[in-house]
Amino acid sequence: MSAAKLRRRAQRDTFGNSFGVLLALAGSAVGLGNLWRFPYLVGQNGGAAFIILYLIFVALLGIPLMLSEFIIGRRSRANARGAFRTLAPGTRWDLTGFIAVLCCTLILSFYSVVGGWGIEYFYKALRFDFTMGLTGDLSTLFSGFTASTWRPLVCHTLFMLATGLIVAYGVKNGIERFSKVMMPLLFIIMIGIAVRSLTLDGAGAGIDYLFRPDWSKVTSHTVLDALGQAFFSLSLGSGMVITYASYVKAEANITKICINTAVADTVFALIAGCAIMPAVFAFAISPGEGPGLVFITLPYIFSQLPLGGVIALLFFLALLLAALTSSISILEVVVAFAIEELKLKRKTAVWLCMSFIWLLGCLCSLSLGRFGSELSLFGRSLFDLFDAISANVLMPLNAMLVVIFLGWKMGRGVIADELTNNGANNPPAWYTKSLYIIIRWLAPAAILAIALFQWLG
Repeated sequence: MSAAKLRRRAQRDTFGNSFGVLLALAGSAVGLGNLWRFPYLVGQNGGAAFIILYLIFVALLGIPLMLSEFIIGRRSRANARGAFRTLAPGTRWDLTGFIAVLCCTLILSFYSVVGGWGIEYFYKALRFDFTMGLTGDLSTLFSGFTASTWRPLVCHTLFMLATGLIVAYGVKNGIERFSKVMMPLLFIIMIGIAVRSLTLDGAGAGIDYLFRPDWSKVTSHTVLDALGQAFFSLSLGSGMVITYASYVKAEANITKICINTAVADTVFALIAGCAIMPAVFAFAISPGEGPGLVFITLPYIFSQLPLGGVIALLFFLALLLAALTSSISILEVVVAFAIEELKLKRKTAVWLCMSFIWLLGCLCSLSLGRFGSELSLFGRSLFDLFDAISANVLMPLNAMLVVIFLGWKMGRGVIADELTNNGANNPPAWYTKSLYIIIRWLAPAAILAIALFQWLG
């Protein structure tokens, strides 16, 4: 490696310490999916049996795949594309990095629209608007808002501005500082809501549903849903972990960081389940309501609770914080690429990338309303199309390429070097060998199963 490249790597921004890394990675993993996707998947797949399968897949496959991306990112100390170019120069493996950047661009374009919905509902909660007693009225309220033209665009713009402002301050002074404040606050808010939910009359049925397994309801669909949630809940296959890992210092214990991140993500998902499901059962609502659980069903529940307006305010604040902690990690993947590959200054890269994604997001938002027929392809709105392409094609493809690259191109020696910090740590031999087998054989098979399940749907 040239002296110039070594100097550039030494000058890269880094996280201040391992705790900052943990909170930033946890923030990347903890997002809207934990607050609405995990609870409704539990609801649709029989409760506790799904959770047990999910935990098994996180331990056996989610953490090894996260470690794979972490090894590539830290070893290269480069952006998603530069990582593969650094580790495999003269090859086309850098296309894997392009896939990650494209994936994050598409994800943030529609994710920021949903984040904007969070702003709108937080504003409504500030005004204590959730006093209607009919679910139908709340359903009309939600569909009317998302299908309108200007208000969702304004909220989407505000969300993108907040995301860009945080990322513009850099890794240590922006992303890490925000995560250190907001992640603990997010956990505190959700624990408070969970405590209130657990004290409702009839909440016991929700707890039984969450934590008493009913294996008779487990199908192949349940298994693959749990496997997919384990992969995608940890932000795998999108370049986020590779990008964040490139800012991690050489002496950090990556196994501990990845395990702690997975634990934090899982604990938050379970807290969200305890905040939502007991209330759902207490008010005799179907636990399999789907994505509308957050924006339609929960506001109905809040309207029936004593101090429900305060609980609604706290919940939508938590939802907004969760969306932001994820969106900054998504934007950082694109920004890091622009800084290092296009040689732009950070603030210039942030505003250029943010502006392009904001424009795509505007098209996604408009595709849900009056311009739906003009802004649709292959029978899908742009919002749904970008969601499907990123989740069903780009993320599985990128994840597959990552494990093939590490397991077959880089090999066992690189994995051992990174796990031991070049000999500074001494994990058991069985651990390194097992991880290598999982990365080389089991992870590709699991990713292929998820992809086939989604494509054949």
